[in-house]
Amino acid sequence: MLGDDAELTAAVRAAQDGDETAFRTVYRSVHPRLLTYVRTLVGEPDAEDVASEAWLQIARDLDRFDGDADRFRGWAARIARNRALDHIRMRGRRPAIGGDETELTGRAAESDTAGEALEALATGSTLSLIARLPQDQAEAVVLRVVVGLDAKSAAETLGKRPGAVRTAAHRGLKRLAELLGGDPESTGALDALPPQREPRHRAVTSATVTHTRPRTQKDM
Repeated sequence: MLGDDAELTAAVRAAQDGDETAFRTVYRSVHPRLLTYVRTLVGEPDAEDVASEAWLQIARDLDRFDGDADRFRGWAARIARNRALDHIRMRGRRPAIGGDETELTGRAAESDTAGEALEALATGSTLSLIARLPQDQAEAVVLRVVVGLDAKSAAETLGKRPGAVRTAAHRGLKRLAELLGGDPESTGALDALPPQREPRHRAVTSATVTHTRPRTQKDM
């Protein structure tokens, strides 16, 4: 592991040992993209509250987690998704899932336009267009491109097959490319994705423990 992944892995392990500074590092690294994912599920008005509930569970259950940065992102995304679905059930509404999983079993073809959409997402220019995608494609795109999960971790989060998630993400990216091409004014009004974190020169370690009290949202 290099760069940000190595730093996040070290921070997670230090946080498990009670390092509050490390936990804040984990939160600041993962939260912006996790919040973007929650928005695709519950919408803007409720996203912050649902994400806060997810982080309370993450903090509570952190000692049970075992793995590196990639596994942590997937674990956090599953918790966030469960909290979002609980919230939707409490509201009495279901997420608007587009299409059927049987439609996603085909192998995705190569596509230059999908690649262009992926590049645009990486630079933060197409986030608001994701709301126009079917729910399965929106989730797949956000988990793969924004949260940064591989197909296997994204599939575990969604309870689908990796091939279905890859194809949903591919179709979503292709559709985003079409939307970008068909709406030349859209790029000026799009929300930006959370920026990439700059790598730090020193990983957080458990030697920097400063507090042992329970974590709260204020601490994050």
